[in-house]
Amino acid sequence: MTLERFLAALAFVTFCIFLGVLVTKVATLDLTIVVLVTVLLCGYDLFFHRVPPHR
Repeated sequence: MTLERFLAALAFVTFCIFLGVLVTKVATLDLTIVVLVTVLLCGYDLFFHRVPPHR
């Protein structure tokens, strides 16, 4: 695991913790759905998106 991937994973975990605190403090269904979709999109971009090789 490169340093770039490690820092990206650390940022994702920090983002998820922040949103988890937000959802637990506000606790509405619509906010929970929006946060879930946001985390899924962010996780997809982090773990499945491949950057094309540079020339």
